[in-house]
Amino acid sequence: MAIEIRVLGPKDKNILRNIAPEVFDNPIDPALTEEFLADPRHHLVVALDGETVVGMASAIDYVHPDKPVALWINEVGVSPAYRRQGIGQRLVQTILALGRELGCEDAWLAAEASNVAANGLYTSAGGKPGLVVMYTFKLAND
Repeated sequence: MAIEIRVLGPKDKNILRNIAPEVFDNPIDPALTEEFLADPRHHLVVALDGETVVGMASAIDYVHPDKPVALWINEVGVSPAYRRQGIGQRLVQTILALGRELGCEDAWLAAEASNVAANGLYTSAGGKPGLVVMYTFKLAND
């Protein structure tokens, strides 16, 4: 069966009921899914093998007072059984095309330097690596 790439909208939350392993980092929360899909600046592209989500790319388009609208690609995930089949490339190209449709002038993402597969994917998709140090801040107590 051919893998379908699909941009989800507010009415597509049920598509996320059947997800292959390791597509997302954590189990899907129905309330967060509904909130995410209802927000017009949040975007989710999925790869479907029948009714099973085997890959995804999520992004947010945003504005800033001194910069044109941009697309931040938050995450790309493909289930291990479906990797190295071009699905990640199709997801990235689809999310970039969506960014262009939305009028974004730039898109960006971050990847660990040690993640060889991700860096290969982003380079092959036309991305240019930069030298950036990413900082994280824990805002909630666990």
